[in-house]
Amino acid sequence: MGYRNTRECLAALERRGELVRIEKAVDPNIEAGAIQRRVFKAGGPALLFTNVKGTRFPMAANLFGTRERMHFLFQDTMRMVERLMRLKLDPMAALKQPWKYLGGPRSAWHSLPKKVKNGPIMRNECRVSDLPELVSWPMDGGGYVTLPQVYSEDPGNSGFGGSNLGMYRVQLTGNEYTDREVGLHYQIHRGIGHHHAEALKRGEKLKVNVFVGGPPAMTLAAVMPLPEGFPEILFAGMMAGHRIPMVSRPGGLPVPAEADFCISGVVEMHEKPEGPFGDHLGYYSLTHDFPVLRVEHVYHRDDAVWPFTTVGRPPQEDTIFGEFIHEMTGALVPSVFAGVHEVHAVDAAGVHPLLLAVGSERYVPYAAERQPQELITNALSLLGTTQTSLSKYVLIAAKEDSPDVSAHHIPEFFQHMLERIDLTRDFHFITRTTIDTLDYSGISLNQGPR
Repeated sequence: MGYRNTRECLAALERRGELVRIEKAVDPNIEAGAIQRRVFKAGGPALLFTNVKGTRFPMAANLFGTRERMHFLFQDTMRMVERLMRLKLDPMAALKQPWKYLGGPRSAWHSLPKKVKNGPIMRNECRVSDLPELVSWPMDGGGYVTLPQVYSEDPGNSGFGGSNLGMYRVQLTGNEYTDREVGLHYQIHRGIGHHHAEALKRGEKLKVNVFVGGPPAMTLAAVMPLPEGFPEILFAGMMAGHRIPMVSRPGGLPVPAEADFCISGVVEMHEKPEGPFGDHLGYYSLTHDFPVLRVEHVYHRDDAVWPFTTVGRPPQEDTIFGEFIHEMTGALVPSVFAGVHEVHAVDAAGVHPLLLAVGSERYVPYAAERQPQELITNALSLLGTTQTSLSKYVLIAAKEDSPDVSAHHIPEFFQHMLERIDLTRDFHFITRTTIDTLDYSGISLNQGPR
């Protein structure tokens, strides 16, 4: 059940007729990314570049390029995980329909990582300069890891229970980096930030591992917006359908036994310029100082494959991740935001800049003419917690005005809003709040306009 590594995943896609091998030499500088974007736009297959210039490692792309492919990769587990997540909304559901939850205990068991002494990932070491140097856009500052799984642990609560797995971009080459350094660009409101803050408080170096490849569930877990305190590594096991084997390293962080690559090191007390990088807002994020990961080891397995994607003006492959995540978690929105029925971070706007929502307006049901009151509370809640707090614009409609209104039917949603909005009453401005690190419309990095 599930795929234990990249090779198993590629073999399954090839049997299904959803993988094309490209034997001709391909340059990771611009060319590979351009091919991936064109194939994605055409709804095409996954790609395996077997002859990559400047590196001995093959590269794989577009693995998650369609909703159908995502469903195929996680067909054995996604529905059970979805049901388990919905138990938060209706804890009695398992008693009402127990046959739907027979696999629940097994999924819970699979969530627990399995400590092992060794694995394929530990068989070889190389240098950062041996890795594929993917440059997606002409002005990018160097080669990047674009599907990294960045793993850290809370210095005050080590172990899987205090871990974080996130997808933060990693710059391999360019700027001022040596062959023993990589840039670690993590955006505001990311779990690794809490770990880094604790390490700085203690005067310690923060241990970090960057995994590439391995079980596809690890990649999905790295982008999953899970509640704070719920380790992504546990979710990865549930979606993989097996316990993730993790190699214990004396004095170091654990490494997935079946990963393709692991860049292991420590974040020290200094920064270096990182960027530019052509990002998902459709323009370049500029050069800024970010933490540096001092590389101690670069591990790789014998048959290592380098999975990658490219981002840019939406839609791109990361759009599919967003759609899949909403499919699994959309029903949980009311349990996170009281009074909110659904939210839609609009991909075409770059995700964080525009959030559409449907809320409730029940505060004064007896009033002859209702005015937005509970809706304002709903909107402030969205702007006050989790990743929705990075939204620049929140447009929220009352479900009581139209039971059929949906934040995911964009033209109809805007028509609903325009038919009801009072421009003298319904605009509210909150200034100098935190916004997406990649958004340059504010007065400074991470800070919204006045």
